Amino acid sequence: MNYIDYTVIVFYLIIFLGIGFLFRENKTSKDYFLGGRSIGWFPLSLSTMATQLSAISFISAPAFVGLKDGGGLQWLTYEFAVPLAMAFLMIALIPTLYKSGVVSVYEYLEKRFDSSSRLLISIVFQISRSVATGVMVYTMALILQATVGVDFWISILIIGLITLIYSFQGGMKAVIWGDVIQMIILFLGIIMCLFFGLNELGGLDNFLTQVDKDRITAVDFGKWGFSNNNNDDEFGFWPMVIGGFFLYASYYGTDQTQSQRLLSSKNMGTIKKLLFANALFRFPITLTYCIMGLILGTLFFQDISFQNSLNEVYSNNIASLEGKKADLMVPVFITNYLPNGMIGVLIVAIMSAAMSSLSSTINSLSAVTMEDFVKRFNPTISDKRYVLNSRIFSLFWGSVCLFFAFLTGNIEGTVIEVINKIGSVFYGPMLGAFILAIMTKKTHALGANIGIISGVILNIYLWLYVPSIFWFWWNAIGCFVTVLIGILVSKLIKRKITESLELTYYASKKDIALLFIYFSFIVGLSIYFPNLFSG
Repeated sequence: MNYIDYTVIVFYLIIFLGIGFLFRENKTSKDYFLGGRSIGWFPLSLSTMATQLSAISFISAPAFVGLKDGGGLQWLTYEFAVPLAMAFLMIALIPTLYKSGVVSVYEYLEKRFDSSSRLLISIVFQISRSVATGVMVYTMALILQATVGVDFWISILIIGLITLIYSFQGGMKAVIWGDVIQMIILFLGIIMCLFFGLNELGGLDNFLTQVDKDRITAVDFGKWGFSNNNNDDEFGFWPMVIGGFFLYASYYGTDQTQSQRLLSSKNMGTIKKLLFANALFRFPITLTYCIMGLILGTLFFQDISFQNSLNEVYSNNIASLEGKKADLMVPVFITNYLPNGMIGVLIVAIMSAAMSSLSSTINSLSAVTMEDFVKRFNPTISDKRYVLNSRIFSLFWGSVCLFFAFLTGNIEGTVIEVINKIGSVFYGPMLGAFILAIMTKKTHALGANIGIISGVILNIYLWLYVPSIFWFWWNAIGCFVTVLIGILVSKLIKRKITESLELTYYASKKDIALLFIYFSFIVGLSIYFPNLFSG
């Protein structure tokens, strides 16, 4: 890196300080956390995808595809269930949640059941999300230190403080428009890596000739995720589609970081476009960085200097990066193969991904704290005081995330694996709770709570004692158990029932058919990939 790269980075950081100042006027809770419900579908879509395309995706996913043992294009199976989940949300959950006027999605659980369901899930969300985001910031700071030479603590403070300032000032509008810029930079960064890597390989024909053919198979119908040797039975078509459906339906519909964007929409028409955009565009974006991973992985195995550079960085940082050698592939390529100026842009892309995830987390954690705790126990709080407290909690939760980033230390690899499994422990039961709240009329609070607890306990049992079941299945299992037990307990034990809002169906049959056709298209395209690369 030279002065050109550092200039690019400084200019980028100044822009984000300006974004917070530009959107500093927030007078009410809906201004600060929902952008006044005045934001269109396009920036909301880019914001949602920017949060999804995190720094981990930009670095670890291409590394998995191109370099990690057992990796390859099977990473694409993560995306298969997205169109199906978007169809379900259009039909079942989002219209009712939007119509209810809530800011925190968990507030609806109290309206339908009671405060215990709302507060319990809110606490789980706050802890798991802040820890996960802290680990993400830690990982990116560690990789920047290893490859660029920026001290670990300086990287964390730069990413954290800039994000804190513009999130503190501008609220949801600053987060969303910041995400728009970050998404554009991140995607341009992927394209640059793809084309420079292809150029180093000598063009497309050489790439197709040299690519590892074992890495171009994306779909495996023979893996069910029930093997005693689970590592050999993951990423099968059925567990990824079925488990992924419940995972994404819960993530987009019941996780505050994503549902808050849906609730920020102008109207249901905006929400519909937002869900369609996520259903249609996530796969092409994921495919692009997977192809980038194949290209860089092929270059790594063909270019001894690439191998030497990566091995040198890894050996110098093995104490902190043990087991994460493949994750160095993208940043080492950036610093060794791109010209100055573009190196700065790509480092900005890594920082953008980290800042996008962090800003979304800060805003959603602050929203949940204000709505589910502060405002619930002080419903007469003034708008001025509400916005002030919201900003204070933004600083608080940002500091908590950075604290976890510093605290993570050398156990980062284990923590990431544990966090992914924790998500699958809770996502299914959380989705089950909202299905009971919105789609059933005779379920009461006691039934729902017992159902939630039963689903979580069963998933924890599977985690501890049944390792042969692939963790992606937990999302479906937890949801089914929560719904079935919630309905059964409500029938056996009679309690007062609070009526839910009338279920609103917004999507047409044509909309749903289109999403199913798109699902079939991306699966078919993925099945065809081996022929495409061999040709």
